[in-house]
Amino acid sequence: MRVAVLGGTRFIGPAVVDELRTRDHDVVVLHKGTTDPHREDVEDVRLDRHDGAALAGALSRAEPDALVDMCAYTSEDAKIAVAALPAGLRAVVISSMDVYRACGSWLTRQSTDPIPLTEAAPLRSTPYPYRGSPIVRAGIDNDTYDKIHVEQPYLAAGALVLRLPMVFGERDPWCWEGFVLARVLAGRDRIPFGAGTWICSRGWVKDVASAVAIAAESDVTGEVVNIAEAQTWTVEQWARAILEAAGSSAELVRVPDERLPWDLQLAASTQQHLLIDSSKARRLLGWSDSDPEEAVAASVGWHLANPTPHLERDFSMDDAALEEALTPIAIPG
Repeated sequence: MRVAVLGGTRFIGPAVVDELRTRDHDVVVLHKGTTDPHREDVEDVRLDRHDGAALAGALSRAEPDALVDMCAYTSEDAKIAVAALPAGLRAVVISSMDVYRACGSWLTRQSTDPIPLTEAAPLRSTPYPYRGSPIVRAGIDNDTYDKIHVEQPYLAAGALVLRLPMVFGERDPWCWEGFVLARVLAGRDRIPFGAGTWICSRGWVKDVASAVAIAAESDVTGEVVNIAEAQTWTVEQWARAILEAAGSSAELVRVPDERLPWDLQLAASTQQHLLIDSSKARRLLGWSDSDPEEAVAASVGWHLANPTPHLERDFSMDDAALEEALTPIAIPG
């Protein structure tokens, strides 16, 4: 089978390409050229995805059996890609659980939705929650990004939409484990922590890549499917798993939520959990995920060997928070 991957040069994309090649599929990577494909055994096509004629021409020449769109972030991205699709070409588009109303509710510390969130859970009626935020993710403009508007044109064209959770793992430039690993790398032996009860679905990048590859192979069309781990740890349990994988004996110390540093806010008390139901993916696609401890260990090992610059932080807020320590979080014996 021949698969065209639109984007595919950063984080999740390379994992998808690796998985497709492992499954012996021919792969053509269509990308803008700022980051090269990491493999030599894929066809490399450079173009501007906003140039509809160029995209349509590239897809026509590539003659793929399926398209995987890894980097549709706006309504314009989706509409141009859909218009460029050759007749009958199956399409898989990557979306996110941030389309759910519960995501916005979590950020505003409200409680609106029961969990787990199925594909039928209410979507946001408000713009992307990080509009105007200084938080920067590669390739994403917070003021225009919104996966809700990406899904609509693709679904109308019969595409298969995959809503991803918090994706962690190798090549993650953000390093979701950084709230713990930054302190491990700095040799901190006490980490200020909040209630640690938040539940947010995660997915190891290799498991997510497997789901994308299976979706590209499948005949399923016009569906929305959640992708996420089968079981989810609380933030405290996740933090402990990260510490164990890193070989650290650092102590999690309970402090008032209002004293938590910015990058530890996910350990604060919360009103809305973001647990998503991935049973449809398991039933419809036959997909499954890996052992969570093995996944965290692999990810932590990679990030310790390849620390990103933003893991170097000022820990003065940690020190101030620790001065107001409450009761240390006991490790079960």
